[in-house]
Amino acid sequence: MKKIPVLLMGCGGVGRHLLQHIVSCRSLHAKMGVHLRVIGVCDSKSLVVPADVLNEELNDKFLSEVCRIKSTGSPLSTFGALEKGEFRVFNGSESRKKAEEIAELLGKSTGLAVVDCSATMETIELLMKAVDLGCSVVLANKKPLTSTLEHYDKLVLHLRRIRHESTVGAGLPVIASLNRIISSGDPVHRIVGSLSGTLGYVMSELEDGKPLSQVVQAAKTLGYTEPDPRDDLSGMDVARKALILARLLGKRLIMDSIKIESLYPEVMGPGLMSVDDFLQNGIVKLDQNIEERVKRASSNGCVLRYVCVIEDSSVQVGIREVPKDSPLGRLRGSDNIVEIYSRCYKEQPLVIQGAGAGNDTTAAGVLADIIDLQDLFP
Repeated sequence: MKKIPVLLMGCGGVGRHLLQHIVSCRSLHAKMGVHLRVIGVCDSKSLVVPADVLNEELNDKFLSEVCRIKSTGSPLSTFGALEKGEFRVFNGSESRKKAEEIAELLGKSTGLAVVDCSATMETIELLMKAVDLGCSVVLANKKPLTSTLEHYDKLVLHLRRIRHESTVGAGLPVIASLNRIISSGDPVHRIVGSLSGTLGYVMSELEDGKPLSQVVQAAKTLGYTEPDPRDDLSGMDVARKALILARLLGKRLIMDSIKIESLYPEVMGPGLMSVDDFLQNGIVKLDQNIEERVKRASSNGCVLRYVCVIEDSSVQVGIREVPKDSPLGRLRGSDNIVEIYSRCYKEQPLVIQGAGAGNDTTAAGVLADIIDLQDLFP
């Protein structure tokens, strides 16, 4: 049985679902001759590890308890009061130091898959050290790949040892498909994508004549948006995904290079207006402009979609009119879609479409990435 040691950073929604998938897929992975040995789980403040990381692991019963405790909003430090001989809890700076020790210990012996399911920039330092120590890296967290070009170059220095399918389109095979096209020598000259389930839902609902304010309120009620919907409406999440795709194509761009259209003006930003004030008094002021744009698009036989467009050295993110009968125009609900244009896919693009959001789907993509690294482990 091939054993892959896994250190998980971030056990929020995606991280918890990943642990659940690992436990539920034991028999499937056993048939494949693979065993994922979870040797550490950490949140923003604590790290839990077995007493002997070289020979032991956090068992499935313990992993299920981690999921239960984190689902209640409690921190991993809760395990400190329960600490027994079979596991240890490290807090604060000790947790980061211990994680680095584990990376050094296993990176040069059995190998280690460092999995980042967090949503923070604070993991970058550990990821850089993990790469230096020969560890493999699996990312659902977009921020390390959209940091400085220096950080990006370091992360992708050994392409065989990094996987990040779930950073764009959740579990959709966008990165893998793009890599195959690039590897074949087929030059990609244009990518158009609707990469936000939230904004996809908002745009498709506007077609029915509903005001933007009502649609955003409904999306928030359905759980499609962040607690502050402006995190979605700003377009920054789409911009990060677009930057990842552009850098994959070899474009030396930074976030400031991207033209981003926010759905709200700066005067309604988080620093100037509370969430409640924005939802009750701010967003309604945006209804008329969006309604006019919807009608104008309709008169042209088009609909509005919030998309990223990557072409030549340009990356743009914002609302565009697209033909109603195009793949983008037919998109409904919270699905994602990516159109890739290349020499081979010149007139008819390669279209990848499906569920592009959700903790379950994203975690499944992360798990597939970990399994895809199995040939690197003894």
